Amino acid sequence: MLSDIETRNAKPQAKPYKLSYERGLYLLVKPSGGKLWRFDYRHEGKRKTLALGGYPDTKLKDARERRDVARKQLADGIDPSENRKAQKQARENLNANSFEVVAREWFGKFQPTWTEGHSSKIISRLERDIFPWVGSRPIAEVKAPELLKCLRRVENRGALETAHRALQNCGQVLRYAIATGRAERDISADLRGALAPVRQSHHAAITDPQAIGALLRAIDGYNGSLVTKCALRLAPLVFLRPGELRQAEWSEIDLDKAEWNIAAERMKMREPHLVPLSSQAVEILREVHALTGQSRYVFPGARTNGRPMSDNAILAALRRMGYAKEEMSGHGFRAMARTILDEVLGVRPDYIEHQLAHAVRDPNGRAYNRTAHLVERRKMMQQWADYLDKLKTGAEVIPLHGHVA
Repeated sequence: MLSDIETRNAKPQAKPYKLSYERGLYLLVKPSGGKLWRFDYRHEGKRKTLALGGYPDTKLKDARERRDVARKQLADGIDPSENRKAQKQARENLNANSFEVVAREWFGKFQPTWTEGHSSKIISRLERDIFPWVGSRPIAEVKAPELLKCLRRVENRGALETAHRALQNCGQVLRYAIATGRAERDISADLRGALAPVRQSHHAAITDPQAIGALLRAIDGYNGSLVTKCALRLAPLVFLRPGELRQAEWSEIDLDKAEWNIAAERMKMREPHLVPLSSQAVEILREVHALTGQSRYVFPGARTNGRPMSDNAILAALRRMGYAKEEMSGHGFRAMARTILDEVLGVRPDYIEHQLAHAVRDPNGRAYNRTAHLVERRKMMQQWADYLDKLKTGAEVIPLHGHVA
């Protein structure tokens, strides 16, 4: 029987040779001096060899234990070599299906359906708050407490809404992993109720007619850049989300037809949108066209014409005019229009919803196309612009809830 001393003292020869131990275990001594543990066995009538490690990293005792494990597998009808290959493949599959790999695959699949701003928030959220801690872990092995620990870090810095959105995104990734065979269950469901609730708040908006008039006068008196001032003046007239407004391109706008056609990829609902322009809106756009008409964007950034104005430009202008974040926001112009058109001017709600680019469906459940009720919406947009002019001059202030026939 081979001893540990003989193993240590075995010298290389011109050709490889074996030093046998017992039950198929032997030491293969190579001319280079390498000493390798091997186990010879037969499975289903075929002679095979299993590598058990190299000496001295693998001692005789360790090689014997590995041999015994292999013999136990043989007794159970398992081929040790094939079992090792299967385990290696499983490890490779787990690494290829790490949380980050699956998350980026999910993101790449759905990114084309999102706006640029929405998609950038999702991936930055994952990169900042999730990937550094569980990104390299096989997605099928990530446990609920691990995920909660990531979310607690976000929660502890006071970003409650971000923590909830990160949990929502992780749930979407996990459900995608289940659908594609990389995970068995959605562990994010186990964290329901684990995070502190987010206090619901709506976008700050001014909806009192008299206060709207004061806001419009403040905008007219704004002494910042012409580009920002024109964006501020246009915002109440077009009902668009801040991102849709600030990223406006001249190629979308036909001033002669008084129409603004926005492609689906620029809209939150991923549907093309048509904005009828009032005469007041056309006048504002013609004014800014003299300054930015040669560039791609209607409202280019302050530093370069190659990018639109920042998402903070309108907010910063409102703050400079003295409007606190609790009073008015960029989104607030939409709430302003929706409230007054419905409660003061008595416009049909479905016309308003269409113009807000909300999901409105016909009686058969199909989405209306962008030209639905276009004639009525043109009238509504002009009526709204004329009403705002009267509020600005103080000529007509109808109390909220006092419908006009």
